[in-house]
Amino acid sequence: MKYIDLFSGCGGLALGLHKAGFRGVFAVEKNKDAFATLKHNLIEQYNNFDWPDWLPISHHDINDVIECHHSELIALRGEIRLLAGGPPCQGFSMAGRRQENDFRNKLIDSYIKFVELVQPDVIFFENVKGFTIGFKGASKRGEAYSVYVVNKLKSLGYDVEGKIIDFSEFGVPQKRQRFILVGTKIGYAKDFFDKLLISRECFLKSKGIGTSKVPLGDALSDLLQEHGQDVCSDSANFMAGKYSSIKSPYQKLMRLGTKLTGKVANSHRFAKHKPTTVDRFQEILDSEQRNKNISDLIRIKYNLRKHTIVPLSEDGQAPTLTTLPDDYIHYQEPRILTVREYARIQSFPDTYEFKGGYTTGGERRKIDVPRYTQIGNAIPPLFAEQAGLVLKEMI
Repeated sequence: MKYIDLFSGCGGLALGLHKAGFRGVFAVEKNKDAFATLKHNLIEQYNNFDWPDWLPISHHDINDVIECHHSELIALRGEIRLLAGGPPCQGFSMAGRRQENDFRNKLIDSYIKFVELVQPDVIFFENVKGFTIGFKGASKRGEAYSVYVVNKLKSLGYDVEGKIIDFSEFGVPQKRQRFILVGTKIGYAKDFFDKLLISRECFLKSKGIGTSKVPLGDALSDLLQEHGQDVCSDSANFMAGKYSSIKSPYQKLMRLGTKLTGKVANSHRFAKHKPTTVDRFQEILDSEQRNKNISDLIRIKYNLRKHTIVPLSEDGQAPTLTTLPDDYIHYQEPRILTVREYARIQSFPDTYEFKGGYTTGGERRKIDVPRYTQIGNAIPPLFAEQAGLVLKEMI
């Protein structure tokens, strides 16, 4: 079954759809580093895409694709079973500064235009929970973008249903709530969510992890710094962590088909914290409530102005990962999470390699998409695979 992935990022959704049995036609992603990650894994390693000759295998802006390949997109009508993906979420996110005039919000109209040109059988759309909440004006809250999209898709002949989904209920060790919208030309869009719940137990058991929520310790305990470290292969001035033996069913799933014990993990580069930072992190771990933002007492003591600093819990799920790694302190070790640990929490398998820089800062945050950002913006592949299997059944 053929699909197109819009705003594909580093390929979390594409990876899940690949495992569910879909074949990609092409993916549209504007950022070169995020696309480099997708290309390395989904094109070069998994051979998931049958890329058309008329579109270079590179990063692209959706508006350029629409403008330059209008006729080629129309020619795809009747071939594309699924159009997947959702526009960037930063302008809608409750985790940041919600801004109605964020230029990325206008990509909603580009998405609708793409749907109009290609006319896929089924649409799978994902965005942040804030997408369903209208922006507050001078005296009242305006229409939510979700309502706008639903009405537009209905005008194009789609039956549409949308719901908030918590990915922690689908095997992902993270309390990540996202708005999922499904549109179909044949009706019965609501069936997607019913079938997703009905099939959940069977799917998760087939993966060896069962239906109980996965605690963070079960996701990350084989990646502790105490298991050893060596020079990072792509950052000579940093150290990277080594794997211990597998300690949980979730780790077994993430390491499936590999022999990694004692080896250095890909993208498992440890940050270089100052001794004073390590001491402060340790005090936070010793005294603060887990999975909650730090108290005013600690903020005042250390004159901390950063909006979010959350010490994680070993026994619970991680809160929604943002694109800022210094928002979180590891549940056991006084340090921030590594890229590989971020990827584990998002259910990327350990064979998935990330490209580009590790971090960025300042005004570059609006331009760069380093590894942490790629992962923080992604759809968890484990959920994407479950969704893909249900979509296949419906098409």
